[in-house]
Amino acid sequence: MKIQKLMNSDLKHKDKVFEIVKIIKNPADFKELMELFRSGNDKLKGSCAEVMKFVSQEKPELFLPYIDELINHINSKVNRVKWGIPEAIHYIAEKHPEKVSNAVPKLLENTKDKSIVVRWCAAFALSSIAKHNKKLQKELIKTFEQLIKTENNNGIRNVYLNSLKEIKQ
Repeated sequence: MKIQKLMNSDLKHKDKVFEIVKIIKNPADFKELMELFRSGNDKLKGSCAEVMKFVSQEKPELFLPYIDELINHINSKVNRVKWGIPEAIHYIAEKHPEKVSNAVPKLLENTKDKSIVVRWCAAFALSSIAKHNKKLQKELIKTFEQLIKTENNNGIRNVYLNSLKEIKQ
């Protein structure tokens, strides 16, 4: 209930997000966030996904019981979910690369999205999976080489280029 109270508070959005990130310390807290994510309207889902992006940097293990559910939301109709979940997957992949391998097909779909932010977030997650998941690395290298040729945004193209440099070292 403490997360829901903060979500419903009069705090500015960024302040809500950072306060919620601070209080998520254990699986029970994260479960409350997931329940809000499941039951909330699009705005609440987006806020929850943004919180997840920050929580995943410090506590990726909290996501493991929910990883398949989160992967199913990568292609959400809510842009803030399409941003937050892939960013969380990036950080989860650093410590648990095998757990996020099923995200690859959905992330690849987002590489074709019209939104630059959605494509960048997909590239960010895919690059982490490629760096840390040796089984998928060869396939993703080929994919990145193709995406570099077709992606028209330099920032996104650089995510792939930097990932390739790091992998090939």
